Amino acid sequence: MSNSSYGAISNDECKSPSDGLPLLLKKEGNDKSAAEEEERGYTFLHIVIYAIINVIIAVPGLIGYASVIFNHPSFQPHMAELAKLVIFSSFVHQLVFTLFSSLSFAIGTVQDAGLIFLSAMANTIANEIINDGGTIEEVISTTLVVLPLGTAALGLVLMLLGKFRLLDIVSYLPMPVIGGYLAFIGYFCLEAGVALCIGKSMTTISDWAYLLEPRSLLLATPGLLAALILTIISRKAKNDAVLPTAMVAIPALFYLILYFCSVTLDEARDSGWIGEETPPVAPKELIHLVDFNLVHWSMIKKCMGTWVGMLFVVAFASCLDIAAVSIDMGKPLDTNKEMVTVGASNFMSGLLFGFTGSYIFSQTIFTYRTGCHSRLVGVFIMAAYLFVCISPINILSVAPLFFLGSTLIFIGYDLLWEWLVDIREKLFLMEYLVLLTTFIAIQIIGMDFGIIFGVVVAVIDHVASTTRISSLQRVMKRSRAVWSNDHWQLLQLHGYHPSNPKIVTLELSGPVFFGSSQKVMDEIMDEIGLSVSEDEVKKMSMASPHTSTHISGLRRNNSFPKNRRVQVKPKVMMPRYVVIDISEMHLLDASAATSCFGQLAKLCEKRGIFLFAAGVLPRVECMLRSHEVSLKFEEEVEWKQSILLNEDKQNGKLILFETLFEALEFSERLLIQSKSRHGHQNLMRSDVSQLNSHLIDSDSSHHKLTYIFTNILREELSEDEKSLIDGIGPYYEETTFRGGEPIFQKDTHPDAFYIVLKGAVAVPRDRKRSEKIASPKVLSSSNLMELSLSSSNLMAIGDDDTSLISSFHNVGGIFGYCDFLLKRQRNFHAYASGDATVVARFTSQSLETMKRDDWPLYVIVQNLLLQASLMDLANCTCHN
Repeated sequence: MSNSSYGAISNDECKSPSDGLPLLLKKEGNDKSAAEEEERGYTFLHIVIYAIINVIIAVPGLIGYASVIFNHPSFQPHMAELAKLVIFSSFVHQLVFTLFSSLSFAIGTVQDAGLIFLSAMANTIANEIINDGGTIEEVISTTLVVLPLGTAALGLVLMLLGKFRLLDIVSYLPMPVIGGYLAFIGYFCLEAGVALCIGKSMTTISDWAYLLEPRSLLLATPGLLAALILTIISRKAKNDAVLPTAMVAIPALFYLILYFCSVTLDEARDSGWIGEETPPVAPKELIHLVDFNLVHWSMIKKCMGTWVGMLFVVAFASCLDIAAVSIDMGKPLDTNKEMVTVGASNFMSGLLFGFTGSYIFSQTIFTYRTGCHSRLVGVFIMAAYLFVCISPINILSVAPLFFLGSTLIFIGYDLLWEWLVDIREKLFLMEYLVLLTTFIAIQIIGMDFGIIFGVVVAVIDHVASTTRISSLQRVMKRSRAVWSNDHWQLLQLHGYHPSNPKIVTLELSGPVFFGSSQKVMDEIMDEIGLSVSEDEVKKMSMASPHTSTHISGLRRNNSFPKNRRVQVKPKVMMPRYVVIDISEMHLLDASAATSCFGQLAKLCEKRGIFLFAAGVLPRVECMLRSHEVSLKFEEEVEWKQSILLNEDKQNGKLILFETLFEALEFSERLLIQSKSRHGHQNLMRSDVSQLNSHLIDSDSSHHKLTYIFTNILREELSEDEKSLIDGIGPYYEETTFRGGEPIFQKDTHPDAFYIVLKGAVAVPRDRKRSEKIASPKVLSSSNLMELSLSSSNLMAIGDDDTSLISSFHNVGGIFGYCDFLLKRQRNFHAYASGDATVVARFTSQSLETMKRDDWPLYVIVQNLLLQASLMDLANCTCHN
């Protein structure tokens, strides 16, 4: 199990909490609660042994971390002290986790996520001071002040982020960029481990040439092989005790070989297998490393950019660690609360001249699985760290260098495999390429600019991907309007003709912005058979630099490419009315508003095509109106009223409608008006009550529902059938509602279905309670009725709530029957949208009575509901 926070995740996820624990009996069942786990028996001996195992895993890695952070030649004379300072920093981290973490088994040390940033800052400081003629003492003092100050500042920020629950901001750093950085950590650990094995500094790719020397290759080979063995064990072993056993066995085997070969430690040291012997390091010498009079405080400013990157990466990595622990435990953890603990440990570590750290996932989970959920484990780990710090023994002078190097190489192998190989199956190809780009960029242009470059590439990839998300499709839909049979047939013949429809409906979804506007415009033009002349291409190009079409591309090249087969598409007849449903277009920028929709509206005007947009979201509508792609609300209402008297009055604007059905109804009305032999007087209004008002409102011989039934069923009813419908009065209740008054609410019992007799009924869009509408917007209703709406696409619901409108049911509209017939809870709200809205209410009891007493009438009502169902099914709407 790697000391890395990341490397051991994939292979450990399949292990149960009781797998492979040598000191505890396995218990059947892995679904025990946390409380039951706490009650598992463990003794003082268990606590001591598992603490020792954690120390065996951690200490060699921490010494390796010290060689990573302080890899500049200026630090080499003081590596013994600096290694102990890293271990002391881990002591501080463990102290805070033991005292304050909600996990009694938490293990925290200096972490690998911040290593490269710390190393980069240390190298910057060393290079600047040495180049300016400074001394090594100045380098040491400045480094051991600036790095801990950065650690303390990072801890303070993490505490604030956790306290105010703001950790979401760390997610703005793309995961592939983080992956590229973590892969670079793996490479850096591999490089530092090899350098530790051969006793030479390796900071560039060219330094790998050292391995061409036979002596260096000999010294590095055992470390590389030992690290490979540790990696295989960590990924394949079923028993968690195998890895620490192997880490003890490797140096033990080395000393046995020296003993049987009669090689002394001095001889091994002379051959490079053991570090040079140095005087013992007393604790007070750690304090004397810093002389504040020698600190170059100007280095803080030069390290600020690197510190910002370290903040994001450490926060992101800590979130991953916390999430991984939570998943393995099967128990949710409060990430913000745990991050406060991580921040506190870094703050305390920085104040005591330490370095960045966090939860160590692999060791925390190892301790959790042992069942020793006691804070005493952390206490003994701290005692061991403290012993190493105060001990006069320099581990670098007695431990095999290849073993210490192998712990770093082991971490390098693990991270490289995790983030370059395993991760491939979890990312899209472009995301993986961003990861590789970041990894390579850090190698070439440095860590800070490499990460920035990776972010830029990720943003470009996001923009390019987003341009492919927006999609356009042609759909077959028609309005909810209830037309007379003659008008219905007229619409079938002209409006919705299979090969030459005059009304075309398009659905546009996804964001449309400067990167995708060209694609969207080309697709719309293809769908409606709109071609452009060369003069129009020139004008469009001059109007906007973002505008380019497949036609303009051909004009620039003057001809089609030679020897290229051109696919000839069947000619598309241009419609008269184009309705674009943009209810799923959640984003539109200024460039797309003008270069796509603005230009399209002007092209349509020249060809006598009316261009309508429906379901416009407030933000999109604001963009269209502010850039004069659409009319102002008052002007739009006036235009809609006047166009009904003069169809040829076009304006080159995109006309907005609140719902798709209103836009289709308006188009159908204009088409009927242009094709009908009748005058305009009765065609000003589209619904049944308006088209037949002289019959319904007068003292006629038939019931008003008879005319509604006749137009919906679209068939000639006999006088006997009409007489049956005339007797429908006893089977329904006629109810009047004021504007904004609910007819029924969502999630209520469906006790009836309804038919609109007068006015209109609005169905609001379903939205989250937390969603707020910033300001009233300006969309209108196609039926031009007096509705209780503000001059907007908002409808008042109650005293203090508003909602966007999804659809309207005008006179003759049937609603609420689907939930009623299925006997399920209502799945939408319904409100009266105008004063004195009158609906006919048919209850289940009244239908049962009709079924018993008047079977022929009941059959007609069932046919009516079937016809309404088919119409709504054809329109793919759920509000029925």
